[in-house]
Amino acid sequence: MTATSWSSSRPWRGIMVATTLPLRDDLSVDYDAYAAHVRWLIDNGCDGVVPNGSLGEYQTLTADERRRVVATAVEAAGDGARVMPGVSAYGSGEARAWAEHAADAGCGSVLLLPPNAYRADEAAVRAHYAEVAKAGLPVVAYNNPIDTKVDLSPALLADLHRDGSIVAVKEFSGDTRRAYEIGELAPGLDLLIGADDVLLELAAAGAVGWIAGYPNAFPTSCAELYHAAVQGDLAAALPLYKSLHSLLRWDSKTEFVQSIKLSMDLVGRDGGPTRPPRFPLAGAVEAGVRTATEQAVASGHR
Repeated sequence: MTATSWSSSRPWRGIMVATTLPLRDDLSVDYDAYAAHVRWLIDNGCDGVVPNGSLGEYQTLTADERRRVVATAVEAAGDGARVMPGVSAYGSGEARAWAEHAADAGCGSVLLLPPNAYRADEAAVRAHYAEVAKAGLPVVAYNNPIDTKVDLSPALLADLHRDGSIVAVKEFSGDTRRAYEIGELAPGLDLLIGADDVLLELAAAGAVGWIAGYPNAFPTSCAELYHAAVQGDLAAALPLYKSLHSLLRWDSKTEFVQSIKLSMDLVGRDGGPTRPPRFPLAGAVEAGVRTATEQAVASGHR
């Protein structure tokens, strides 16, 4: 087993796919299709799934829907340790309740944004993560300063790790230089690739996992790329990365949910619609996603 292999003792490592959520034409959740999608991802080289994240449109789900999505993922994965639900919420108490639900469901870890109802200061961020950690599951911090306006800097991540509140970070800032500072300040904190289009750079910097978007459409090729990258096989990883990068960069754009769902539709998977306020892609954005997806298919990616 390599240091980057998935195991139930550190289930946040490896390829954890931030799953899209299949919706019917009336925008109700298709749980059967979701279960099939989870099984397909694991059967095609992915290690686990992250339901109720941003890609899963958690902000638009009811509490009952969020609970059923987790139950569906756990059953479909066949091992709750392979499931890392997003437990983000405006209030720390609600986020802790979602983490407790995940623990009761048998999940192996949870993914948590910092407080995002306002631009929280460092004391509030540390209290927020400490509260959710009381649920007893390993917490993976999600650093997304672009959308939350709260930056989990390397120094703050080191504090959170020393507090015992987090075991890893999904790094989505886009600043790959941070990987080295995180390693210096918090050497025991696992670095997870948080944006598809910096995969190779963060893998080279020592990342031991990938919370991934585009495996929803191309799991086999993405798994091949990830494993080559974390093993340091640049001769194999670089051509794959270059071939896929025009597609992977859509994971970092505002329209990432619609983009990945459109790519899924184009390759014959169940992408489908999104709930408002997200609307279908149009114009140059739609054309760009279509072109990148068609190029990936023509290159033999799957």
